[in-house]
Amino acid sequence: DIPDVDFGNTIVVGYPGADKRTVLRQMEAMTQLSGRDAWDFEFLGMTRQPYIKTNYPHHEGVWGWQEHADQVLLVVRNIRTTIDEYHDILSDIDYAKTWWEATMRIPRLYKGEVNEDFYARWRDERTMDEIGWYGWLIDYWMEGGILRDYFDHKITTAEHWRKLRTPETFTYGELQWDVNNCETNTTILPIVYDEVCDPAVTADCKAKVIISADRLMDPATGR
Repeated sequence: DIPDVDFGNTIVVGYPGADKRTVLRQMEAMTQLSGRDAWDFEFLGMTRQPYIKTNYPHHEGVWGWQEHADQVLLVVRNIRTTIDEYHDILSDIDYAKTWWEATMRIPRLYKGEVNEDFYARWRDERTMDEIGWYGWLIDYWMEGGILRDYFDHKITTAEHWRKLRTPETFTYGELQWDVNNCETNTTILPIVYDEVCDPAVTADCKAKVIISADRLMDPATGR
């Protein structure tokens, strides 16, 4: 049960992978308060749980908790490990495209075998983009929600940023700002923040704490 008191609700955020779940479980164990995934807030309704796990703004994440958060805890892991683990999770849930499909396949997490052909295809098609998304997510939370292009990390517009959030909806060419605008628009773009980082929605979008998942999960340093 969640006590009837006011909490500073915490977003536990990071690139897709298992490291956020590890941090969340330790927070729950230390405080005896439960956390919840952002997708559950989005599709099952709002609750008072003070810890919120999300991949936002990565396209695998959603801002499902409305204004139900006050501070950010950013979890960072070695990029080579975390991208590989992200694919393993996708493989376990059979590359689910919807919340419902992914939820139905949760019992398969961390139990499946990776098809080497599928992995090679995903690696060849997505690795360079995922490297961009990895740094893009970190930039977002370290800068308090500034909207950037994940291809080159330059400042971008809200319209373009919304496209980057749904990459499967657009062609690769449509997602590249410079390809579509470099010859026709030389204006220096103003800095724009994500609307959900307005103080009326979130007290502070800039990460207050950064946790090294590698150190946390290492038997020697994570005790």
